[in-house]
Amino acid sequence: MNIARVIVDVPSTQTDRPFDYKIPEAYQHIVQPGVRVIVPFGSRKVMGFVVGLAAESDFNKLKSLSDVLDLEPVLTEELLDLGKWLSKQTLSFYISCFQVMLPQVLKAKYDKDLERNGDVVLEEDLEELFAGRDIVPYAEFEESHITYNRLQKQVREGLIEVRYKVKSRETTKTTTMIEPAHDPTALEEAIVDLPKQATKQKDLLNYFAEQPTAIPQAQLLDHLQTTRASLKPLLKKGLLTTYQQEIYRDPYQHRDFARTEPFPLTDEQRDAITPILTTMNQQDQGVFLLHGVTGSGKTEIYLQSIQQAIDQGKEAIMLVPEIALTPQMVERFKGRFGSRVAVFHSALSAGEKYDEWRKIQKKEVQVVVGARSAIFAPFTNLGIIIIDEEHESSYKQEDRTRYHARDVAIYRSENHACPVVLGSATPTLETYARAQKGNYTLLTLTKRMMDANMPEVELVDMRDELHAGNRSMFSRALIEKIKERIEKNEQTVLFLNRRGYSTFVMCRDCGEVMECPHCDIALTYHRNHEALKCHYCSYEEPMPAQCPECESETIRYFGTGTQKVEESLQQLLPEAEVIRMDVDTTRRKGAHEKLLKQFGDGKADILLGTQMIAKGLDFGNVTLVGVLAADTLLNLPDFRASEKTFQLLTQVSGRAGRHYKPGEVIVQTYSPEHYSIELASRYDYGSFFHEEMKLRKAFQYPPYYFLTLITISHPNQLRVKEAAMKIAQFMKTKLSDQANVLGPTPSALTRINNRYRYQCMIKYKKEPEQRKLIKRILHYYEDEMKEENGLQITVDFQPYQLM
Repeated sequence: MNIARVIVDVPSTQTDRPFDYKIPEAYQHIVQPGVRVIVPFGSRKVMGFVVGLAAESDFNKLKSLSDVLDLEPVLTEELLDLGKWLSKQTLSFYISCFQVMLPQVLKAKYDKDLERNGDVVLEEDLEELFAGRDIVPYAEFEESHITYNRLQKQVREGLIEVRYKVKSRETTKTTTMIEPAHDPTALEEAIVDLPKQATKQKDLLNYFAEQPTAIPQAQLLDHLQTTRASLKPLLKKGLLTTYQQEIYRDPYQHRDFARTEPFPLTDEQRDAITPILTTMNQQDQGVFLLHGVTGSGKTEIYLQSIQQAIDQGKEAIMLVPEIALTPQMVERFKGRFGSRVAVFHSALSAGEKYDEWRKIQKKEVQVVVGARSAIFAPFTNLGIIIIDEEHESSYKQEDRTRYHARDVAIYRSENHACPVVLGSATPTLETYARAQKGNYTLLTLTKRMMDANMPEVELVDMRDELHAGNRSMFSRALIEKIKERIEKNEQTVLFLNRRGYSTFVMCRDCGEVMECPHCDIALTYHRNHEALKCHYCSYEEPMPAQCPECESETIRYFGTGTQKVEESLQQLLPEAEVIRMDVDTTRRKGAHEKLLKQFGDGKADILLGTQMIAKGLDFGNVTLVGVLAADTLLNLPDFRASEKTFQLLTQVSGRAGRHYKPGEVIVQTYSPEHYSIELASRYDYGSFFHEEMKLRKAFQYPPYYFLTLITISHPNQLRVKEAAMKIAQFMKTKLSDQANVLGPTPSALTRINNRYRYQCMIKYKKEPEQRKLIKRILHYYEDEMKEENGLQITVDFQPYQLM
């Protein structure tokens, strides 16, 4: 096999296929599917992925590979197959699908080094190459006569490792190690020769005479209460030696996780876990929906199912929404499985993510806990995939490769013949409908752990508050209850679905609203910078003292943001300690964890926050939850608005009364009669499902119909409108009569970043030709889409964002 089939990193329709390259003699035995290579392409060199090998090609004049970047594949055979499937499903380029699976570090430009692992003895000519060094530039190996095949063998045996350096910035982290250069007897003799006053040097030599093993320098100096100055002379005399050892950047290295044991399961939990374990034992594929009320012990079912996978020598992927990846969640998994867990989430640095990924690739861990992208973990023997809070829209990627983690999980589970468990207290209508039809197996938990009751929910009609003369954002009932909690030394969680100080700024004289000059959206006022910001394109301007239109000074803030609520709380309840959690207060690394720890340690009476506090939190002392504005989501132009409202209210309510103390929830709303709010207050998912399904059927929405959303954008409004009409017309004439093509219409946010946006929506039950037709459209407009500021066409086969 001397020909490599390569997908090149040139995303365009013409290049979206494998190209054949000759494999030079030197690389013959190391090029395999899944490795990255550098290839000549036109007049430049580009990176590519080898997707297959062949003995012959249909082309006569083949160029050769320029370089091989990996000795071991970064993509497994299964992930290569998954990339092809993903490309067809989402109409994305192959190269984009492969890159979405890898950590950022592997997409950058870099050099390579070779590093020997510890004191291993290498083959003779490799020992000559290292010449007493621990790290050798890769270029030196390339200039030597040693074959790639021999090097690859040593890499596979774990004797040598390839390290990547990104643009001179290390992607692997090292620590300085100190070890004795002589045996203990020689060190004891050297101690006698040292001058009397060199006490610290004597301590150092004594330490190594008793424990002749390597130790990190920082640890050694700390242990002996000394400095680098005492070390230097001993290194100079050759009594001690130093070397650099690679270490993993472990974001949790300074944390001791207390080991936890499995809890005995309740009868309900046992009934739910049995079919999952049976499917694993029979090595079957199956999708389970674990529908359990908040606090019903779903996590314990996940943990025990994963334990079974580990006992069978298999691996597990556990997905949780980004905002629920709280330290509490990590603690549960690290506490149960220790160092066998890798953790992936957006707060990790690029280096930390790369190290976690390498632990999986080197088979050092068996469990990965992470947000959406962890679904691509390069495991080769999966035993179970779990998606917690499966209703979360963050499992859907919203740019480039628009995949849904649930679909990827089910596709991978078919390859590995293992179960997929989707868990939620409020599953999406599509998932629940599939479970009702028998496509998925429905497992139900109706009781909370420790027989705790679901908290009582009281709906407060804010229209009555206004009539009674209460103009504050807090109802009288809520303020009373918060005061009671403070007196009893109990805690409160207040939820508001907005960040910033207030939603918009308006002139009371002429009605002018301050808008973003680049987007059709009102600017949001942020008090601490006295600035107006656009949350779409990051435009910012100072808060004006007077109206730019009529120069009136009656310019006022409208709506309510978290900052404003915090200020009002401090005025109404000066004795209360408040912690605010939103995007603005959790920007810094570790801030999220720090704030939650403070609240968990009882250092605040009230936790005030946006969506990030709605799920995953488990504090025994929280007995009151207040929802300040339950209607914010209801009025969005989105057919899922009622469903999202129901889910959010149920999730937030579930934060109260989780342990022994009973909980209460107060929901403030201007539409208490709306079925989603009323049924959420009774935790009645069944009735909500039936009510919502009637509407979905009447208006032809999922799960009765599939949707495809085509969004077209361009700086010129006439050009975008013309293209959108052409596309809608083409789809109307080519699709079957059963399909319903709506539009084109301007998007709800018509202009973002100076680009006008139009949409076409297709509602259909079965259109096997749809993807081919859309491919033709993309091909037709390709030249215009390549231009700078040209036309942009995005296609989403499972739209969650309709704005």
